[in-house]
Amino acid sequence: GGSIGSEICRQVLAHGPRELVLLGHGEHSIYTLLEELGKLSPAPPLRAVIGDVADARTMEGLFRETRPGVVFHAAAHKHVPLMEFNAREALRVNALGTWTVARLAGEYGAERLVLISTDKAVNPTSVMGATKRLAEMLLQEAQSAYPGTAYLAVRFGNVLGSRGSVVPKFERQIRDGGPLTVTHPEMRRYFMLIPEAVSLVLQAASIGEGGELFVLDMGEPVRIAALAEMLIRLHGYRPNGDIPIVYTGLRPGEKLFEELFYDPDHVLRTTHEKIFAARLEARSGERLAEALASALAGGDEEARALLRAWVPTYAPGGGMPAEECSA
Repeated sequence: GGSIGSEICRQVLAHGPRELVLLGHGEHSIYTLLEELGKLSPAPPLRAVIGDVADARTMEGLFRETRPGVVFHAAAHKHVPLMEFNAREALRVNALGTWTVARLAGEYGAERLVLISTDKAVNPTSVMGATKRLAEMLLQEAQSAYPGTAYLAVRFGNVLGSRGSVVPKFERQIRDGGPLTVTHPEMRRYFMLIPEAVSLVLQAASIGEGGELFVLDMGEPVRIAALAEMLIRLHGYRPNGDIPIVYTGLRPGEKLFEELFYDPDHVLRTTHEKIFAARLEARSGERLAEALASALAGGDEEARALLRAWVPTYAPGGGMPAEECSA
């Protein structure tokens, strides 16, 4: 039901699936998507399920009943500052949820599973990014455990127009007369339109053989302050004249710059000019699964300790006080 998941549903329907199962934890987003897709003619073969990807009992019942051929796993907690203060929940959904879905895809004979990952998984400074990196690692372990299923991850940056995206936030702030809040004058992010990102995800899914980590070419990163100024001008106002821009400082876990690759020199081209490939990295899945269960029996500190132990590139931090952020 999220921005990426719902667009995947729209584009998959164009290829005439026998059945499309919409799984989401938020009933409103699934209901809204059902209403939209239900207006299509002829009526598409839809099934809606409200469930939590980390709920093994619900997920196993779903896989047993539907036996999906292809699984797109887009469910995740994505808000960086919120997850800094909800580390156990981030670990539960982003890591355990991924392992649960990946394990069941293998056990019930899915042809392939595609994980939607993020640029924040590269050298993560946030809990959210570290849990998504852990999800990538768990996917490779699933590939080793269930070689009959092709497991793929697709990593990209921000998508324009998504829930929580900076552009809708700026639009609301402009309607309210400002100010536009930017965390830092030099903050840069990669951006792509949702339909383009999903189209590339589907193409990556079709060319993958299993065990690949695909990275989308998102062009050059955009300076967020420049984006704010452009939007103000497009609405007929003067930046810092009619509508002020205020710098608030990096929030917990945030980085000034995001990266798409760990090592750009060891990334392979594919048959598509905007899709690159690397290999997923494996760790001991049995030990990791045990460590994951142990951490989830505790609280946020236990969750953070697991991330520090199992994600070598995780460097907690990334924020700075607002008073250190000047124009």
